[in-house]
Amino acid sequence: MRQRLLVAALGWSVAALSPAQAQTVAELQRQIDELKAMIRAQAESGRGVRAAPARVAHRGDAGTRPAAGRPVESAVAPPAATRAAHVDRPAFAIDRPETWSETWIDAWLPPPQPPADGPKPAGTPKTWFERLSLRGYTQMRVNEILSGDGTTPSGQSRLRSVHDGGISERGNFTFRRVRLVLQGDIHERVFIYLQPDFAVNVANQAGTEPRGNYAQLRDAFADVFLDDTRRTKIRFGQQKVAYGWENLQSSQNRLTLDRSDAINSAIPGERDIGITAYYTPAHVQGLWDRLAKGGQKLFGNYGAFGVGIYNGQTINRTERNDDLMVAGMATWPFALDGLGAAFEGQVLEVGGSAYRNRFQPEIRTGGVSPAAFSDARVGLHAILYPQPFGLQAEWNWGRGPEFDVVTRMIEEKPLSGGYVQAMFRVDHSPIGPFMPYARWQTYGGGWKVATNAPRLDTDEVEVGVEFQPIKPLEITLAYARMKRREADERRLGRAEGHLFRGQLQWNY
Repeated sequence: MRQRLLVAALGWSVAALSPAQAQTVAELQRQIDELKAMIRAQAESGRGVRAAPARVAHRGDAGTRPAAGRPVESAVAPPAATRAAHVDRPAFAIDRPETWSETWIDAWLPPPQPPADGPKPAGTPKTWFERLSLRGYTQMRVNEILSGDGTTPSGQSRLRSVHDGGISERGNFTFRRVRLVLQGDIHERVFIYLQPDFAVNVANQAGTEPRGNYAQLRDAFADVFLDDTRRTKIRFGQQKVAYGWENLQSSQNRLTLDRSDAINSAIPGERDIGITAYYTPAHVQGLWDRLAKGGQKLFGNYGAFGVGIYNGQTINRTERNDDLMVAGMATWPFALDGLGAAFEGQVLEVGGSAYRNRFQPEIRTGGVSPAAFSDARVGLHAILYPQPFGLQAEWNWGRGPEFDVVTRMIEEKPLSGGYVQAMFRVDHSPIGPFMPYARWQTYGGGWKVATNAPRLDTDEVEVGVEFQPIKPLEITLAYARMKRREADERRLGRAEGHLFRGQLQWNY
Protein backbone atom coordinates (compact mmCIF):
# COMPACT_ATOMS: atom_id res chain seq x y z
CA MET A 1 0.00 0.00 0.00
CA ARG A 2 2.80 2.39 0.90
CA GLN A 3 4.51 1.64 -2.39
CA ARG A 4 1.37 2.41 -4.36
CA LEU A 5 0.84 5.69 -2.55
CA LEU A 6 4.47 6.77 -2.94
CA VAL A 7 4.41 5.92 -6.67
CA ALA A 8 1.19 7.86 -7.05
CA ALA A 9 2.66 10.79 -5.15
CA LEU A 10 5.80 10.83 -7.26
CA GLY A 11 3.81 10.60 -10.47
CA TRP A 12 1.49 13.40 -9.36
CA SER A 13 4.46 15.53 -8.35
CA VAL A 14 6.21 15.00 -11.67
CA ALA A 15 3.09 16.15 -13.49
CA ALA A 16 2.98 19.18 -11.32
CA LEU A 17 6.56 20.14 -12.24
CA SER A 18 5.86 20.78 -15.96
CA PRO A 19 6.78 24.27 -17.14
CA ALA A 20 3.16 25.25 -17.70
CA GLN A 21 2.29 24.13 -14.17
CA ALA A 22 5.17 25.75 -12.26
CA GLN A 23 4.59 26.02 -8.53
CA THR A 24 6.56 27.48 -5.65
CA VAL A 25 8.90 25.31 -3.63
CA ALA A 26 6.87 26.05 -0.52
CA GLU A 27 3.66 24.77 -2.15
CA LEU A 28 5.38 21.55 -3.24
CA GLN A 29 6.82 21.04 0.26
CA ARG A 30 3.36 21.47 1.73
CA GLN A 31 1.91 18.84 -0.57
CA ILE A 32 4.74 16.41 0.25
CA ASP A 33 4.13 16.93 3.99
CA GLU A 34 0.43 16.22 3.52
CA LEU A 35 1.22 13.00 1.62
CA LYS A 36 3.58 11.85 4.37
CA ALA A 37 0.89 12.52 6.97
CA MET A 38 -1.63 10.51 4.97
CA ILE A 39 0.78 7.54 4.64
CA ARG A 40 1.51 7.66 8.38
CA ALA A 41 -2.22 7.65 9.15
CA GLN A 42 -2.77 4.66 6.87
CA ALA A 43 0.03 2.70 8.58
CA GLU A 44 -1.25 3.51 12.09
CA SER A 45 -4.80 2.44 11.26
CA GLY A 46 -3.64 -1.18 10.59
CA ARG A 47 -6.42 -1.55 8.02
CA GLY A 48 -5.34 0.68 5.20
CA VAL A 49 -8.32 0.06 2.88
CA ARG A 50 -10.92 0.94 5.48
CA ALA A 51 -9.09 3.92 7.03
CA ALA A 52 -10.36 7.32 5.92
CA PRO A 53 -7.77 8.74 3.54
CA ALA A 54 -6.23 12.12 4.20
CA ARG A 55 -7.43 14.73 1.79
CA VAL A 56 -5.17 16.73 -0.43
CA ALA A 57 -6.04 20.37 -0.85
CA HIS A 58 -8.16 21.01 -3.89
CA ARG A 59 -6.41 22.37 -6.93
CA GLY A 60 -8.35 23.71 -9.82
CA ASP A 61 -7.28 23.37 -13.43
CA ALA A 62 -6.35 27.04 -13.61
CA GLY A 63 -2.64 27.47 -13.71
CA THR A 64 -1.98 23.70 -13.54
CA ARG A 65 -2.55 22.58 -17.14
CA PRO A 66 -1.51 24.00 -20.50
CA ALA A 67 -3.98 26.29 -22.19
CA ALA A 68 -4.29 23.75 -25.00
CA GLY A 69 -6.09 21.35 -22.68
CA ARG A 70 -5.45 18.09 -20.83
CA PRO A 71 -2.07 16.41 -21.43
CA VAL A 72 -2.02 13.31 -23.65
CA GLU A 73 -2.42 10.14 -21.55
CA SER A 74 -0.16 7.11 -21.67
CA ALA A 75 -0.49 4.95 -24.78
CA VAL A 76 -1.12 1.96 -22.49
CA ALA A 77 -4.85 2.25 -21.87
CA PRO A 78 -5.97 0.27 -18.79
CA PRO A 79 -8.66 -2.28 -19.61
CA ALA A 80 -11.94 -2.17 -17.75
CA ALA A 81 -11.16 -5.36 -15.82
CA THR A 82 -7.87 -3.88 -14.59
CA ARG A 83 -9.53 -0.68 -13.39
CA ALA A 84 -12.31 -2.59 -11.71
CA ALA A 85 -9.76 -4.64 -9.80
CA HIS A 86 -8.35 -1.42 -8.32
CA VAL A 87 -11.65 -0.10 -6.98
CA ASP A 88 -11.01 -1.39 -3.47
CA ARG A 89 -7.66 0.31 -3.01
CA PRO A 90 -7.51 3.82 -1.43
CA ALA A 91 -7.40 6.78 -3.75
CA PHE A 92 -6.63 10.42 -3.33
CA ALA A 93 -9.74 12.49 -2.69
CA ILE A 94 -8.97 15.06 -5.35
CA ASP A 95 -11.78 16.88 -7.11
CA ARG A 96 -10.16 16.85 -10.53
CA PRO A 97 -9.68 14.48 -13.50
CA GLU A 98 -6.88 11.95 -13.31
CA THR A 99 -3.46 13.08 -14.46
CA TRP A 100 -1.39 11.03 -16.90
CA SER A 101 0.66 9.67 -14.01
CA GLU A 102 -2.41 8.31 -12.19
CA THR A 103 -3.64 6.66 -15.37
CA TRP A 104 -0.22 5.05 -15.83
CA ILE A 105 -0.25 3.80 -12.23
CA ASP A 106 -3.71 2.22 -12.68
CA ALA A 107 -2.54 0.51 -15.85
CA TRP A 108 0.70 -0.95 -14.49
CA LEU A 109 0.30 -1.59 -10.77
CA PRO A 110 -0.81 -5.20 -10.08
CA PRO A 111 -4.29 -5.60 -8.56
CA PRO A 112 -4.56 -6.64 -4.91
CA GLN A 113 -3.91 -10.36 -4.46
CA PRO A 114 -6.52 -12.53 -2.68
CA PRO A 115 -5.55 -14.52 0.40
CA ALA A 116 -3.40 -17.59 -0.36
CA ASP A 117 -6.16 -19.93 0.77
CA GLY A 118 -8.99 -18.08 -0.91
CA PRO A 119 -10.54 -18.49 -4.37
CA LYS A 120 -8.90 -16.85 -7.36
CA PRO A 121 -10.77 -14.00 -9.06
CA ALA A 122 -12.65 -14.97 -12.19
CA GLY A 123 -10.51 -14.76 -15.29
CA THR A 124 -7.19 -15.23 -13.49
CA PRO A 125 -4.73 -16.84 -15.96
CA LYS A 126 -3.62 -20.38 -15.15
CA THR A 127 -0.04 -20.97 -14.10
CA TRP A 128 2.24 -23.12 -16.29
CA PHE A 129 1.81 -26.19 -14.09
CA GLU A 130 -1.96 -25.88 -14.34
CA ARG A 131 -1.84 -25.78 -18.15
CA LEU A 132 0.59 -28.70 -18.57
CA SER A 133 0.48 -32.31 -17.38
CA LEU A 134 3.21 -34.90 -16.89
CA ARG A 135 2.65 -38.61 -17.52
CA GLY A 136 4.59 -41.58 -18.81
CA TYR A 137 5.24 -45.31 -18.79
CA THR A 138 8.11 -47.77 -18.35
CA GLN A 139 8.56 -51.20 -19.95
CA MET A 140 10.85 -53.74 -18.31
CA ARG A 141 11.51 -56.94 -20.28
CA VAL A 142 13.09 -60.33 -20.01
CA ASN A 143 13.94 -62.47 -23.08
CA GLU A 144 14.95 -66.11 -23.04
CA ILE A 145 15.97 -68.12 -26.11
CA LEU A 146 14.48 -71.53 -25.41
CA SER A 147 16.21 -73.22 -28.34
CA GLY A 148 17.73 -72.35 -31.67
CA ASP A 149 20.49 -70.23 -33.17
CA GLY A 150 21.36 -68.00 -30.23
CA THR A 151 25.01 -68.34 -31.20
CA THR A 152 26.36 -69.23 -34.65
CA PRO A 153 29.70 -69.30 -36.47
CA SER A 154 30.97 -66.09 -38.02
CA GLY A 155 29.12 -65.16 -41.18
CA GLN A 156 25.84 -66.85 -40.22
CA SER A 157 22.74 -65.10 -38.89
CA ARG A 158 21.98 -65.29 -35.18
CA LEU A 159 18.54 -65.17 -33.59
CA ARG A 160 18.12 -61.41 -33.24
CA SER A 161 15.44 -58.76 -33.75
CA VAL A 162 15.78 -55.22 -35.06
CA HIS A 163 13.15 -54.11 -32.52
CA ASP A 164 14.65 -55.43 -29.29
CA GLY A 165 18.38 -55.38 -28.58
CA GLY A 166 17.77 -57.45 -25.44
CA ILE A 167 17.31 -60.63 -27.48
CA SER A 168 20.62 -62.54 -27.24
CA GLU A 169 22.01 -65.74 -25.79
CA ARG A 170 23.21 -63.87 -22.69
CA GLY A 171 20.38 -61.37 -22.23
CA ASN A 172 18.28 -61.08 -19.09
CA PHE A 173 16.44 -57.98 -17.84
CA THR A 174 16.34 -54.82 -19.94
CA PHE A 175 14.42 -51.57 -20.13
CA ARG A 176 12.68 -51.39 -23.49
CA ARG A 177 11.16 -47.94 -22.95
CA VAL A 178 11.25 -45.33 -20.20
CA ARG A 179 9.08 -42.47 -21.40
CA LEU A 180 7.98 -39.16 -19.90
CA VAL A 181 5.41 -36.98 -21.64
CA LEU A 182 4.93 -33.28 -20.96
CA GLN A 183 1.83 -32.00 -22.73
CA GLY A 184 -0.92 -29.42 -22.51
CA ASP A 185 -2.78 -26.51 -24.04
CA ILE A 186 -0.81 -23.27 -23.90
CA HIS A 187 -3.59 -21.51 -25.81
CA GLU A 188 -7.10 -22.30 -26.99
CA ARG A 189 -5.60 -23.06 -30.41
CA VAL A 190 -2.15 -24.44 -29.46
CA PHE A 191 -1.25 -27.81 -27.89
CA ILE A 192 2.35 -28.86 -27.14
CA TYR A 193 3.82 -32.34 -26.67
CA LEU A 194 7.34 -33.25 -25.52
CA GLN A 195 8.51 -36.87 -25.04
CA PRO A 196 12.04 -38.12 -24.29
CA ASP A 197 13.00 -41.79 -23.87
CA PHE A 198 15.54 -42.78 -21.22
CA ALA A 199 16.16 -46.36 -22.42
CA VAL A 200 18.03 -45.82 -25.68
CA ASN A 201 21.22 -47.69 -26.59
CA VAL A 202 24.24 -45.83 -27.90
CA ALA A 203 25.02 -46.91 -31.48
CA ASN A 204 28.30 -46.94 -33.43
CA GLN A 205 30.58 -46.92 -30.39
CA ALA A 206 34.34 -47.21 -30.81
CA GLY A 207 34.55 -49.79 -28.04
CA THR A 208 33.07 -53.26 -28.02
CA GLU A 209 31.11 -52.89 -24.77
CA PRO A 210 27.59 -51.58 -25.55
CA ARG A 211 25.98 -48.87 -23.45
CA GLY A 212 22.28 -48.44 -22.79
CA ASN A 213 19.69 -46.36 -20.97
CA TYR A 214 20.62 -43.03 -22.48
CA ALA A 215 18.11 -40.23 -23.10
CA GLN A 216 16.91 -39.46 -26.61
CA LEU A 217 14.32 -37.04 -27.96
CA ARG A 218 11.32 -38.85 -29.37
CA ASP A 219 8.61 -36.21 -29.86
CA ALA A 220 8.71 -32.42 -29.76
CA PHE A 221 5.78 -30.85 -31.58
CA ALA A 222 3.06 -28.24 -31.42
CA ASP A 223 -0.47 -28.67 -32.75
CA VAL A 224 -2.13 -25.53 -34.10
CA PHE A 225 -5.91 -25.92 -34.38
CA LEU A 226 -7.63 -24.15 -37.24
CA ASP A 227 -11.16 -24.32 -35.82
CA ASP A 228 -12.88 -24.16 -32.44
CA THR A 229 -13.93 -27.83 -32.61
CA ARG A 230 -10.27 -28.93 -33.01
CA ARG A 231 -11.09 -31.21 -35.91
CA THR A 232 -8.51 -29.59 -38.19
CA LYS A 233 -4.93 -29.12 -37.02
CA ILE A 234 -1.40 -28.64 -38.31
CA ARG A 235 1.42 -30.35 -36.42
CA PHE A 236 4.93 -28.84 -36.43
CA GLY A 237 8.11 -30.51 -35.16
CA GLN A 238 9.50 -33.99 -34.56
CA GLN A 239 6.53 -36.34 -34.75
CA LYS A 240 5.28 -39.62 -36.12
CA VAL A 241 5.18 -39.82 -39.90
CA ALA A 242 1.67 -40.33 -41.29
CA TYR A 243 2.21 -43.89 -42.53
CA GLY A 244 0.89 -47.22 -41.21
CA TRP A 245 -1.77 -47.82 -38.58
CA GLU A 246 0.48 -49.82 -36.22
CA ASN A 247 3.33 -47.31 -36.65
CA LEU A 248 1.06 -44.53 -35.40
CA GLN A 249 -0.26 -46.57 -32.47
CA SER A 250 1.58 -45.85 -29.23
CA SER A 251 3.71 -48.64 -27.75
CA GLN A 252 1.90 -47.92 -24.49
CA ASN A 253 -1.33 -49.16 -26.11
CA ARG A 254 -0.06 -51.79 -28.58
CA LEU A 255 -0.98 -55.38 -27.75
CA THR A 256 2.09 -57.13 -29.21
CA LEU A 257 5.52 -56.49 -27.73
CA ASP A 258 7.00 -55.09 -30.97
CA ARG A 259 5.81 -53.66 -34.24
CA SER A 260 5.99 -55.82 -37.35
CA ASP A 261 9.12 -55.75 -39.52
CA ALA A 262 7.20 -55.11 -42.74
CA ILE A 263 5.39 -51.95 -41.64
CA ASN A 264 8.02 -50.53 -39.29
CA SER A 265 10.81 -50.90 -41.87
CA ALA A 266 9.16 -48.04 -43.75
CA ILE A 267 9.82 -45.57 -40.90
CA PRO A 268 12.04 -47.19 -38.23
CA GLY A 269 11.60 -45.12 -35.10
CA GLU A 270 8.29 -43.94 -36.59
CA ARG A 271 9.33 -40.27 -36.41
CA ASP A 272 10.93 -37.43 -38.34
CA ILE A 273 10.93 -33.62 -38.33
CA GLY A 274 8.24 -32.09 -40.50
CA ILE A 275 4.78 -30.62 -40.86
CA THR A 276 1.53 -32.63 -40.99
CA ALA A 277 -2.08 -31.54 -41.53
CA TYR A 278 -4.81 -33.70 -39.94
CA TYR A 279 -8.59 -33.61 -40.25
CA THR A 280 -11.24 -35.67 -38.45
CA PRO A 281 -15.00 -35.41 -39.22
CA ALA A 282 -17.28 -35.09 -36.21
CA HIS A 283 -19.03 -38.46 -36.60
CA VAL A 284 -15.66 -40.26 -36.96
CA GLN A 285 -14.44 -38.64 -33.76
CA GLY A 286 -17.67 -39.73 -32.10
CA LEU A 287 -17.01 -43.38 -33.01
CA TRP A 288 -13.44 -43.19 -31.73
CA ASP A 289 -14.62 -41.60 -28.48
CA ARG A 290 -17.07 -44.46 -28.04
CA LEU A 291 -14.32 -47.03 -28.61
CA ALA A 292 -11.92 -45.27 -26.23
CA LYS A 293 -14.58 -45.15 -23.53
CA GLY A 294 -15.01 -48.90 -23.96
CA GLY A 295 -11.29 -49.50 -23.37
CA GLN A 296 -10.23 -50.23 -26.95
CA LYS A 297 -6.60 -49.75 -28.03
CA LEU A 298 -6.83 -46.99 -30.62
CA PHE A 299 -4.03 -45.76 -32.85
CA GLY A 300 -3.61 -42.41 -31.13
CA ASN A 301 -4.20 -38.69 -31.45
CA TYR A 302 -4.31 -38.57 -35.26
CA GLY A 303 -6.89 -37.63 -37.82
CA ALA A 304 -9.00 -39.61 -40.22
CA PHE A 305 -6.97 -37.91 -42.95
CA GLY A 306 -3.37 -36.78 -42.74
CA VAL A 307 -0.76 -35.52 -45.17
CA GLY A 308 2.71 -34.25 -44.36
CA ILE A 309 6.21 -33.39 -45.49
CA TYR A 310 9.34 -34.51 -43.58
CA ASN A 311 13.13 -34.56 -43.86
CA GLY A 312 13.11 -38.26 -44.76
CA GLN A 313 16.19 -39.55 -42.88
CA THR A 314 14.04 -40.78 -39.91
CA ILE A 315 14.32 -39.98 -36.23
CA ASN A 316 17.22 -37.87 -34.92
CA ARG A 317 19.24 -38.17 -38.13
CA THR A 318 20.65 -35.20 -40.00
CA GLU A 319 18.98 -34.46 -43.33
CA ARG A 320 21.30 -35.53 -46.14
CA ASN A 321 19.65 -34.25 -49.31
CA ASP A 322 17.36 -31.50 -50.51
CA ASP A 323 14.50 -33.91 -51.20
CA LEU A 324 11.50 -34.06 -48.85
CA MET A 325 9.54 -37.15 -47.86
CA VAL A 326 5.85 -36.78 -48.68
CA ALA A 327 3.47 -39.10 -46.80
CA GLY A 328 -0.27 -39.43 -46.43
CA MET A 329 -2.79 -41.67 -44.73
CA ALA A 330 -6.56 -42.13 -44.49
CA THR A 331 -8.54 -44.32 -42.11
CA TRP A 332 -12.30 -44.66 -41.67
CA PRO A 333 -14.29 -46.53 -39.00
CA PHE A 334 -17.67 -48.09 -39.84
CA ALA A 335 -20.25 -48.99 -37.19
CA LEU A 336 -21.66 -52.45 -38.02
CA ASP A 337 -24.77 -52.25 -35.83
CA GLY A 338 -27.05 -52.24 -38.87
CA LEU A 339 -25.93 -55.75 -39.90
CA GLY A 340 -27.88 -57.49 -37.16
CA ALA A 341 -27.69 -58.46 -33.51
CA ALA A 342 -24.46 -60.41 -34.01
CA PHE A 343 -22.69 -57.16 -34.95
CA GLU A 344 -24.15 -54.98 -32.22
CA GLY A 345 -21.49 -52.46 -31.12
CA GLN A 346 -18.90 -53.75 -33.61
CA VAL A 347 -16.69 -51.30 -35.51
CA LEU A 348 -14.61 -52.06 -38.60
CA GLU A 349 -11.88 -49.57 -39.56
CA VAL A 350 -10.17 -49.64 -42.95
CA GLY A 351 -7.71 -47.37 -44.69
CA GLY A 352 -4.44 -46.93 -46.49
CA SER A 353 -1.24 -44.91 -46.57
CA ALA A 354 1.61 -44.11 -48.93
CA TYR A 355 4.85 -42.18 -49.10
CA ARG A 356 7.68 -41.26 -51.45
CA ASN A 357 11.21 -40.39 -50.35
CA ARG A 358 14.91 -40.47 -51.21
CA PHE A 359 17.08 -42.04 -48.52
CA GLN A 360 20.84 -42.19 -47.93
CA PRO A 361 21.88 -45.16 -45.74
CA GLU A 362 24.92 -45.30 -43.49
CA ILE A 363 27.77 -47.30 -45.05
CA ARG A 364 30.31 -49.68 -43.54
CA THR A 365 33.31 -47.53 -44.46
CA GLY A 366 31.92 -44.60 -42.46
CA GLY A 367 29.46 -41.77 -42.97
CA VAL A 368 26.49 -42.07 -45.28
CA SER A 369 26.10 -43.12 -48.87
CA PRO A 370 26.77 -40.26 -51.32
CA ALA A 371 23.92 -41.61 -53.45
CA ALA A 372 20.25 -41.11 -52.53
CA PHE A 373 18.04 -44.15 -53.21
CA SER A 374 14.39 -44.22 -54.13
CA ASP A 375 12.25 -45.13 -51.12
CA ALA A 376 8.51 -45.40 -51.73
CA ARG A 377 5.61 -47.57 -50.50
CA VAL A 378 1.88 -48.01 -50.40
CA GLY A 379 0.02 -49.90 -47.65
CA LEU A 380 -3.45 -51.05 -46.57
CA HIS A 381 -4.89 -51.77 -43.12
CA ALA A 382 -8.06 -53.14 -41.55
CA ILE A 383 -9.10 -53.49 -37.89
CA LEU A 384 -12.15 -55.20 -36.46
CA TYR A 385 -12.03 -54.02 -32.87
CA PRO A 386 -12.24 -56.90 -30.34
CA GLN A 387 -15.76 -56.87 -28.87
CA PRO A 388 -14.90 -59.52 -27.76
CA PHE A 389 -13.24 -61.08 -30.88
CA GLY A 390 -11.14 -58.92 -33.17
CA LEU A 391 -8.86 -59.00 -36.20
CA GLN A 392 -6.11 -56.66 -37.35
CA ALA A 393 -4.05 -56.77 -40.55
CA GLU A 394 -1.67 -54.59 -42.56
CA TRP A 395 0.28 -55.10 -45.75
CA ASN A 396 2.59 -52.90 -47.82
CA TRP A 397 4.55 -53.00 -51.05
CA GLY A 398 7.28 -50.78 -52.46
CA ARG A 399 10.93 -50.23 -53.28
CA GLY A 400 13.88 -49.18 -51.17
CA PRO A 401 17.62 -49.40 -50.59
CA GLU A 402 19.00 -52.92 -49.93
CA PHE A 403 22.49 -54.42 -49.87
CA ASP A 404 23.09 -56.94 -52.65
CA VAL A 405 25.37 -59.77 -51.49
CA VAL A 406 26.46 -60.55 -55.08
CA THR A 407 27.44 -57.07 -56.27
CA ARG A 408 28.44 -56.00 -52.71
CA MET A 409 26.63 -52.70 -53.27
CA ILE A 410 23.47 -50.98 -52.07
CA GLU A 411 20.78 -51.05 -54.74
CA GLU A 412 17.11 -50.16 -55.13
CA LYS A 413 15.07 -53.34 -54.74
CA PRO A 414 11.42 -54.35 -54.34
CA LEU A 415 10.01 -55.23 -50.92
CA SER A 416 6.74 -56.47 -49.47
CA GLY A 417 5.23 -57.91 -46.30
CA GLY A 418 2.74 -57.50 -43.52
CA TYR A 419 0.98 -59.23 -40.64
CA VAL A 420 -2.35 -60.74 -39.60
CA GLN A 421 -3.37 -60.67 -35.95
CA ALA A 422 -6.31 -62.14 -34.03
CA MET A 423 -7.25 -61.20 -30.44
CA PHE A 424 -9.95 -61.89 -27.88
CA ARG A 425 -10.91 -59.46 -25.14
CA VAL A 426 -12.09 -60.49 -21.66
CA ASP A 427 -13.11 -57.53 -19.49
CA HIS A 428 -13.83 -59.36 -16.21
CA SER A 429 -11.91 -62.22 -14.60
CA PRO A 430 -10.30 -63.06 -11.21
CA ILE A 431 -6.95 -61.74 -12.54
CA GLY A 432 -8.44 -58.62 -14.10
CA PRO A 433 -9.00 -57.79 -17.79
CA PHE A 434 -6.91 -59.84 -20.20
CA MET A 435 -6.49 -60.25 -23.94
CA PRO A 436 -4.90 -63.29 -25.65
CA TYR A 437 -3.59 -62.79 -29.19
CA ALA A 438 -1.86 -64.57 -32.06
CA ARG A 439 0.09 -62.92 -34.88
CA TRP A 440 1.81 -64.08 -38.03
CA GLN A 441 4.18 -61.70 -39.82
CA THR A 442 6.40 -61.89 -42.87
CA TYR A 443 8.73 -59.46 -44.65
CA GLY A 444 11.33 -59.52 -47.39
CA GLY A 445 13.24 -56.31 -48.03
CA GLY A 446 15.88 -53.90 -46.80
CA TRP A 447 16.26 -52.46 -43.29
CA LYS A 448 17.40 -49.05 -44.44
CA VAL A 449 18.53 -47.54 -41.12
CA ALA A 450 21.12 -50.25 -40.40
CA THR A 451 24.66 -49.98 -41.77
CA ASN A 452 24.67 -50.84 -45.49
CA ALA A 453 20.86 -51.35 -45.51
CA PRO A 454 20.94 -55.17 -45.05
CA ARG A 455 18.09 -57.40 -46.17
CA LEU A 456 15.60 -58.87 -43.69
CA ASP A 457 13.84 -62.18 -44.34
CA THR A 458 11.27 -62.62 -41.57
CA ASP A 459 8.72 -65.38 -40.99
CA GLU A 460 7.42 -65.40 -37.43
CA VAL A 461 4.47 -66.65 -35.39
CA GLU A 462 3.84 -65.16 -31.97
CA VAL A 463 1.17 -66.04 -29.39
CA GLY A 464 0.74 -64.24 -26.12
CA VAL A 465 -1.54 -62.71 -23.54
CA GLU A 466 -1.73 -59.29 -21.94
CA PHE A 467 -3.48 -58.89 -18.62
CA GLN A 468 -3.96 -56.06 -16.15
CA PRO A 469 -4.09 -57.19 -12.50
CA ILE A 470 -4.40 -53.57 -11.34
CA LYS A 471 -4.95 -50.47 -13.39
CA PRO A 472 -1.38 -49.05 -13.47
CA LEU A 473 0.22 -52.41 -14.36
CA GLU A 474 0.13 -54.40 -17.60
CA ILE A 475 1.84 -57.77 -17.95
CA THR A 476 2.51 -59.41 -21.32
CA LEU A 477 3.76 -62.98 -21.76
CA ALA A 478 4.61 -64.20 -25.24
CA TYR A 479 6.10 -67.14 -27.12
CA ALA A 480 7.50 -66.79 -30.63
CA ARG A 481 8.74 -69.21 -33.28
CA MET A 482 11.19 -67.13 -35.26
CA LYS A 483 12.85 -67.46 -38.64
CA ARG A 484 14.89 -64.31 -39.17
CA ARG A 485 17.79 -63.04 -41.17
CA GLU A 486 19.99 -60.90 -38.94
CA ALA A 487 20.25 -57.20 -39.85
CA ASP A 488 23.92 -57.44 -40.80
CA GLU A 489 25.03 -57.79 -44.42
CA ARG A 490 28.10 -59.75 -43.27
CA ARG A 491 25.91 -62.61 -41.91
CA LEU A 492 23.97 -64.81 -44.33
CA GLY A 493 21.06 -67.23 -44.09
CA ARG A 494 18.21 -67.27 -41.58
CA ALA A 495 18.38 -68.10 -37.91
CA GLU A 496 15.61 -70.21 -36.38
CA GLY A 497 14.56 -70.62 -32.78
CA HIS A 498 11.96 -70.47 -30.05
CA LEU A 499 11.80 -67.47 -27.75
CA PHE A 500 9.97 -66.69 -24.51
CA ARG A 501 9.43 -63.04 -23.62
CA GLY A 502 7.87 -61.22 -20.71
CA GLN A 503 7.18 -57.55 -20.12
CA LEU A 504 5.95 -55.52 -17.15
CA GLN A 505 4.64 -52.08 -18.04
CA TRP A 506 3.73 -49.54 -15.40
CA ASN A 507 1.80 -46.40 -16.35
CA TYR A 508 1.98 -43.14 -14.45
